[in-house]
Amino acid sequence: MELNHKSDFRKSCIKRLKFTSVTSKYYKDKIVLKKLENFINRSKAKNILLYIPLGIEVDVKPLINKLRKIKNKNVYVPYMEGDSFKIVKYRLPLQKKKFGIEETNNSFFKAAQIDLAIVPIVGVDAIAKRIGFGKGMYDRFFGRLSYKPTLVFTQLILCQSDKILSESYDIQADYIITN
Repeated sequence: MELNHKSDFRKSCIKRLKFTSVTSKYYKDKIVLKKLENFINRSKAKNILLYIPLGIEVDVKPLINKLRKIKNKNVYVPYMEGDSFKIVKYRLPLQKKKFGIEETNNSFFKAAQIDLAIVPIVGVDAIAKRIGFGKGMYDRFFGRLSYKPTLVFTQLILCQSDKILSESYDIQADYIITN
C-alpha cells in the first residue's frame, strides 16, 4: 500500500510506535532524553514547553523533573482549552483529561514567552512538518503565537514520509530528535 494520504501515514506510524513502545521503549526513551537534555543545555533556553506523554511518545517526565530543579529554567506544559491549549507551569498532581491525556491543574498565571518547545510527533512529512494525532491542537497553538520559539520534534523512532502530506498551517520542525 502506498502511503499518499496523511491519515494512512498516521495509522502506519502509530502502528510502528505501538510496536516499539512494547519492545524497547525504556531503552529508546533514555537515548532520546539524553539528546534532549544536551540540546536544552546547549540552547540556553530558560522557558521551555514540554508535554505530558502518552504511551507511544517519548517519556519526558524524568526530564521535566530534572529541569524543574534548575534555578533559571521554567517548565511549561499544555493545558487543553477549546480547540487548542494554553501553557501552564508543570505542577503535580496530574489528572486524566480529554483523549486520555494527563494534565496539570489549570492556572491563571501568565506564562512567559517560551524559548523552546519540545513537541511529540506521530511522524513527519518530507519537509519536516508535523503529523500528529489529527486534532490540530499544536498547529492552532503555535499559529496563534505572535512569535516563533525554536521547535524540536521528538519521537522514539523516526517515522518520516518521502512525500509532502502537510497543510500550510502544519508546524515545521527546527530540529528533530529521535534515537
